Amino acid sequence: MESLPSARTFKDELFRQYARIGKCLSSDKRLEILSLLSQGPKSVERLAQQSEMSVANVSRHLQILLEARLVTFQKQGTYVIYSLSSPEVADFLLALWRVSESQLADITRIKEDFLQHADDMETLTLDEVLEKLEAGTIILLDVRPVGEYEAGHIPGAISVPFDKIDAYIQQLAPDLEIAAYCRGPYCVYSTEVVKKLKEKGFTAYRLAEGHWSGISKAK
Repeated sequence: MESLPSARTFKDELFRQYARIGKCLSSDKRLEILSLLSQGPKSVERLAQQSEMSVANVSRHLQILLEARLVTFQKQGTYVIYSLSSPEVADFLLALWRVSESQLADITRIKEDFLQHADDMETLTLDEVLEKLEAGTIILLDVRPVGEYEAGHIPGAISVPFDKIDAYIQQLAPDLEIAAYCRGPYCVYSTEVVKKLKEKGFTAYRLAEGHWSGISKAK
């Protein structure tokens, strides 16, 4: 009869497997790729474009993420489309962001440095926006690329990609209240959109949460 492994052996093997994930996430670029994939499936070429890395570098990082089973892929014609391997990966990443913000003062400093040029920019929480949406007193814009909107968005949001916002503004009545969001609280797109709206005389707000944390809260 085969003897059971000792408790020490069991723990060593278990934590060695956990460490596979930890080692995989030790790269800032791989974390960025996972963050982009949390917004929806993407090709290697699209990931390279949005992360400003070469296709070769993105491919190497994806191979490591595949080995850790954090991402998966499927072929669509001549393209290989990558996505997170499960919703648990997205939940884990969101928890990582929250712990990092809570424990690392540098993140607060980086956030303040990023937003200091928008001192007069008002921010609404998701609960406040949802309340205004229900009352019909605000428009919520999702300014991410269309593919990311289609992969998942906050209920009630309208898709207006960042590069289409100028044309969209021309169609709006100036007395409207408008809120905008993109990938997260530090996303440049929503900040720039609100800035443009305010310059045109609109009452505009940034959504404190982005799509990632907002959609799970709104469900």
